[in-house]
Amino acid sequence: MPDPRYTVYLLRCADGSLYAGIARSLADRVAAHNAGRGAKYTRARLPVTVAWSRGRQPPTDARKLEYAIKQLPRADKLRLVDGDLALWRRVRRAALTRSA
Repeated sequence: MPDPRYTVYLLRCADGSLYAGIARSLADRVAAHNAGRGAKYTRARLPVTVAWSRGRQPPTDARKLEYAIKQLPRADKLRLVDGDLALWRRVRRAALTRSA
């Protein structure tokens, strides 16, 4: 039985921009993006590479985290890419403790 958990990720596009998403299989999702079957945003910015990811997120949490990351300013996304664990913990805590 496949793991129902998701990976939250940031892709670096060919133009240097960052794209946030979630996937059950990160490798398959990146391949889909690079084949032009991913998000409309990435189709015009190929190829893409994984810049950052955090796996094993329950589906609901993954969607909340994806949204929270998309709301971050570029500078904070770059801090995640650079490995700022304190920022990741703050983002995760804020995203997962908001009232529904």
